[in-house]
Amino acid sequence: MKTRPLFVAAFVIAAAGLHAATVKIDVIALDRDRVLKAANAYLTEKPITVTASSSPRSKGGRHDYFSEGDYWWPDPQNPGGPYIRKDGQSNPGNFDGHRQAMRRLSVQVPALVAAWKITKEKKYADHAVTHLKAWYVTEETKMAPHLEYSQAIHGRFPGRATGVIDTLHLVEVARAIEVLKVTKGIADVDLAGVTKWFEQYLEWMTTSKLGTEERDASNNHGTTWAVQAAAFARVTGNQTVLEQIRKRFKDVFIPQQMNGNGAFPQELTRTKPYGYSLFNLDAFTAVAQLASTPEDDLWKFERKDDPRTLRGAVAFMYPYIKDKKKWPPMMADVQYFEHWPMRHHALLFAGIAYDKPEYVELWKTLPADSDVDEVIRNYFIRQPVLWVD
Repeated sequence: MKTRPLFVAAFVIAAAGLHAATVKIDVIALDRDRVLKAANAYLTEKPITVTASSSPRSKGGRHDYFSEGDYWWPDPQNPGGPYIRKDGQSNPGNFDGHRQAMRRLSVQVPALVAAWKITKEKKYADHAVTHLKAWYVTEETKMAPHLEYSQAIHGRFPGRATGVIDTLHLVEVARAIEVLKVTKGIADVDLAGVTKWFEQYLEWMTTSKLGTEERDASNNHGTTWAVQAAAFARVTGNQTVLEQIRKRFKDVFIPQQMNGNGAFPQELTRTKPYGYSLFNLDAFTAVAQLASTPEDDLWKFERKDDPRTLRGAVAFMYPYIKDKKKWPPMMADVQYFEHWPMRHHALLFAGIAYDKPEYVELWKTLPADSDVDEVIRNYFIRQPVLWVD
């Protein structure tokens, strides 16, 4: 993707004053009607897993997840040969069946579990478990626990490390599993089968060539790897991985991805700097929410004489979420700029963590749902009922 000059100087930093009030929010009251409307519609939807569709370009088997790089096209000069890149132009002929199935799972299961948490009506939990078993337990339909064939490029790579970002849509599914476990909404035998799958997938993420290459990426790909690993480590009880993520957050993510203003310079050089900045902020705050402990609270982490903090990153973006017109015009995204911002969890989580009621009040006013595929792809936490008591 082409980059553009860095205009960090164009930004004005919002003051990060402290507030005496304690932030309180009743997310169930706020979202009850929205959640139940969606969950009731999903009760009639049967599971669709990776085994429901396939591509002749995949090097994997029936149970192997497969996707293709967005900007890669057949070469008119060499039909049937290696694909060529057309930056910023998504190829509508690329296989998208598995991506769509996973995103469908990521929308439906969290909504069903949120409805279960709100109503305690077993039909919602039972139907969520039906999806989970189809994806992770049932031999005929489950997905193999790896992404060796994700973000493939025909004729060049059977799969790439950047494809690990596709399972970012399992983060809220993992959170839903945690809620089912705590609320006794899933049978022990089913929980054991689902947990085993996530153990195997986390092992692949932390040891395979593609998984570790994505872990070490220096931009949002590294951050979103950590979001996933933290979510899956919580489901499986893997405290070692959670400790490693806390260390990477402090020693790698903040010093490598953030500047003293709280901006993410690598995201600002993209052709969609506004969207990518929001996306990476959501990833940073999700890591803090998932991996923090009372003894090692990533929300509060700071180094002496170093202005780079998570608090500063949220403060940096807040005025541009509140009023997008303040975002420098020369840095408007080349596509989908009009569809942002959404109801980003960064505002909700940070508002509570930093006692900033204005963050939460802004969050309440933003759209909670979208039917735009680009937004669905980059907006991965949609059910606050699962995250905030």
